[in-house]
Amino acid sequence: MGGGLCSNIVQCYVAKHGQVGISLPSLTAMTMGRNSLQWISAICMIYLVSGEGCSLVLKPARVVVKFGEPVSVTCEAARRPRVLGWESTVGAAHTQQDLSVQWKADSLIDWIEEPICYGVFSTAPRQCEEKLNLVLYKTPDSVSIRLVNHTGSMKEGKEYQLLCEVQNIAPVQYLVLRWYRDQTEVYHSAFTELTQSSPVQVSSILLITPTRADNGAQYRCVAELDLGPEGPQLAPTVSSGTLNASVHYPPNFLSPEPEMLDLVVGEEVTLNCSATGYPTPIYSWLSAHTLQETLTDEAIITSSSLLPGTYTCTASNRLDSKSKRFLLKARSKGV
Repeated sequence: MGGGLCSNIVQCYVAKHGQVGISLPSLTAMTMGRNSLQWISAICMIYLVSGEGCSLVLKPARVVVKFGEPVSVTCEAARRPRVLGWESTVGAAHTQQDLSVQWKADSLIDWIEEPICYGVFSTAPRQCEEKLNLVLYKTPDSVSIRLVNHTGSMKEGKEYQLLCEVQNIAPVQYLVLRWYRDQTEVYHSAFTELTQSSPVQVSSILLITPTRADNGAQYRCVAELDLGPEGPQLAPTVSSGTLNASVHYPPNFLSPEPEMLDLVVGEEVTLNCSATGYPTPIYSWLSAHTLQETLTDEAIITSSSLLPGTYTCTASNRLDSKSKRFLLKARSKGV
């Protein structure tokens, strides 16, 4: 390699670092290996194309734009350029006189747009560029929620999958899917490992094992784009409709133990067989007295005409049947 080229390389390195560590005459006089020159050349190339020391400033440095909306960014040079411009598929521009040049688009719809401001100068570094941090976003066309491989009511204690599907959202790496049970967030999914800039379809699954307390609960999922401080003050969100949980569970008596009651002739006595359950339990009563085999289909009996003996109440729904006994023992008035 000739001394002139080597000198230019060293000058580039000096311009960046202030000194090389050895004098130029001694360096050019030395027998330099190919690897040494390649290493110094690499330093120069990195310096020429990087933004460090290039005196180019983008205002703003990061811009967040909704799909189809207008956008403009200014590139400023701190020293007089020979040429200053924007390289872009939309809104390309350049100037040979001014210290600033603007890139703009009236309606940004290009998902692969990567505007780059470049400057050509008379002094080192002679060529510089700054890539705009541009985020083009789109809220989803739809967000939906459903049960996977199941329709109708759920059974208490069985595991189910809820699926949330998001159609056509971008950029997906800024998406957070939040799951809610009524007003409480119970889970969220992020997609930071994905890098596609154009709209995609994504989904999230929530596993639930419902209890009777979940009967009537409302589940929904919300797609939220967390676009950072340059984005909208309120993060763009789209919510699914609600999935109303219908949970079937067997009858359960409020007081399941057998009850013994005193029966006084002519006085009312109450037998309470109330039970919870879904679907709502239906009731049947049996007695040892032939004429009272089927007393009523109500949960509570209040009567003054019952006879001493055992009464059995059964609460039933499609999942199970449970029974409870009442023993009425005769007692005389005033005893």
